[in-house]
Amino acid sequence: MEVLLRANCLQRLATPCFLRALHKDYRTVAPQNFSNYESMKQGFKLEIPEYFNFANDVLDQWAKKEKAGMRPSNPAFWWINGNGEEVKWSFEELGSLSRKFANILTEACALQRGDRVIAILPRIPEWWLANVACLRTGTVFISGTTQLTQKDILYRLQTSKAKCIITNEVLAPAVDAIASKCENLHSKLIVSQTPREGWGNLKEMMKHASDNHTCVKTKHNEMMAIYFTSGTSGSPKMTEHSHSSYGLGLSINGRCWLDLTPSDIMWNTSDTGWAKTAWSSVFSPWTQGACVFVHYLPRFEPTSILQTLSRFPITVFCSAPTAYRMLLQKDMTGYKFESLNHCVTAGEPINPEVTEQWRNKMGLDIYEGYGQTETVLICGNFKGMKIKPGSMGKPSPAFDVQILDLNGNVLPPGQEGDIGIQVLPNRPFGLFTGYVDNPSKTASTLRGNFYITGDRGYMDEDGYFWFVARSDDIILSSGYRIGPFEVENVLNEHPAVAESAVVSSPDSIRGEIKMDRKYCQLIFKLDRGIFEFNKVKAPKCRTFNYF
Repeated sequence: MEVLLRANCLQRLATPCFLRALHKDYRTVAPQNFSNYESMKQGFKLEIPEYFNFANDVLDQWAKKEKAGMRPSNPAFWWINGNGEEVKWSFEELGSLSRKFANILTEACALQRGDRVIAILPRIPEWWLANVACLRTGTVFISGTTQLTQKDILYRLQTSKAKCIITNEVLAPAVDAIASKCENLHSKLIVSQTPREGWGNLKEMMKHASDNHTCVKTKHNEMMAIYFTSGTSGSPKMTEHSHSSYGLGLSINGRCWLDLTPSDIMWNTSDTGWAKTAWSSVFSPWTQGACVFVHYLPRFEPTSILQTLSRFPITVFCSAPTAYRMLLQKDMTGYKFESLNHCVTAGEPINPEVTEQWRNKMGLDIYEGYGQTETVLICGNFKGMKIKPGSMGKPSPAFDVQILDLNGNVLPPGQEGDIGIQVLPNRPFGLFTGYVDNPSKTASTLRGNFYITGDRGYMDEDGYFWFVARSDDIILSSGYRIGPFEVENVLNEHPAVAESAVVSSPDSIRGEIKMDRKYCQLIFKLDRGIFEFNKVKAPKCRTFNYF
């Protein structure tokens, strides 16, 4: 598999750029925040203060500029749901509402600095308020996808020792069913129009809360958030980020890769349960004073996406490669995208064919970025630099990225190895603190002076990086990181399964799949001691909502 992928990458590298057909309205968009890649890399410098809090030091500062007329009349937050409902907040309104939420956390919920809060919500405004309220109170924000099952929620509550959970009426029954097993959980907030016994109704509480709140003074290396991320074996790990690693680190993404200004409107379609939403729907755009645009979509609907891009003045669009593949299958001739000028993607490798088709139809390039839950942008294609189809681009200003052998030695161009980030003698600030309560797993990511990403790749003679494969068994599907162990656990609950092994299959739309909607492919061990390939009907379970 790796040999085939490597050959494919080399074949793409050899394809001359002039062979690509150009859209008649193709436009090269000049960078807004830098002149070229070299100057961006050389001119990068970011001082890390002893104390830093994104709510106080970034959001409230934009509110002051807004009030003084030093920012365009662009909303800070713009939400729609497709049914005619719409929410627009300025930075000042975002500040007032988040301070009300902060008072609810500290007063009604009796939370103290360092306590952990889990929010399992769809793309609704309260999710963004919860983010900022946790920043203001110094509580640790933990986000979860609404696809979590009752068992998943129990694991996250018990493992994180969260004292508060925020969710909606869909998942509240699942929380109630397991709450007695979570000794640390003492506060439950529900986002609902109707009351529920044992829960604080957030909408009602917000009506009566005061917006007089003083933001806590947090140290830059203090724990800010935890993101659960899947691994090859075992249950999901808790990835810890500090106020500086994401709060300051993601300024790299906003300024350099997304190239945002206060006049921009940024739409990122990621699920709220994943770190990518923190990347492109919270810290990166708001660092630059840009507008965060959100469309409440329970599922990805290509027609709705195209209609929204055409109807609203969105300037920067970010979605997974799967989304671009699905959009390209639609007839775009009836749409006009007059405001859109920058398209980016991340989460899984994007096929060169997709980028070329998008360029032909839209007149815009897709700028691929590469990073992880544990990091900010590692490599990217940036405005003003030549794009090599299939490449992840060049290292971001935040990191010294190298290709390494098994002993931690730097490999020359053209040789495949492990993608690593230099962390010694000076640890870069855009890197996670570690895996919570798991020092051995944290230590296993280090090899010599480098953090090992777990991905394989190579660098060409021009300094461009090329992804080859995961070095573990993680499945990348539709932008989701899927741990085989988690799926195997669900399969093993079926009475017909003795043992299971989950692997991926190539898929033209999703990148990789692990099973289809009706059946799950697996290898299971029969009682007579042999292995046989078969199809077993999958149990009905939300785990399969990846597809």
